Amino acid sequence: MILYDLRYSARTFTDAARQSRRPQPRTVRRTVAVYSFARHQRDRSVAEWSATEERRARQRLRARTDALLRLVHSTAGELSLDVVDTIDIVPARHRRSSLWLS
Repeated sequence: MILYDLRYSARTFTDAARQSRRPQPRTVRRTVAVYSFARHQRDRSVAEWSATEERRARQRLRARTDALLRLVHSTAGELSLDVVDTIDIVPARHRRSSLWLS
């Protein structure tokens, strides 16, 4: 696969400053050897991996929420705010995030 990018280099900026003009990006040609086209060939392994990762993310979110609710509804007396802050519930990014990581 061949990709073309427009990039600025340090030399481009120094030449532009010396000549009192705007810097012009240079075309960079990059070649990448791709040995697997899993998503292109509709390989089910990406979908299976994605479903597994999404399921695990939902389970982690459910477990952390249950732990927090157990602390809130405990009959041990007054709830300490320090104890509640020890449980970190990260935002759930389970929808399609593993497809972007593939």
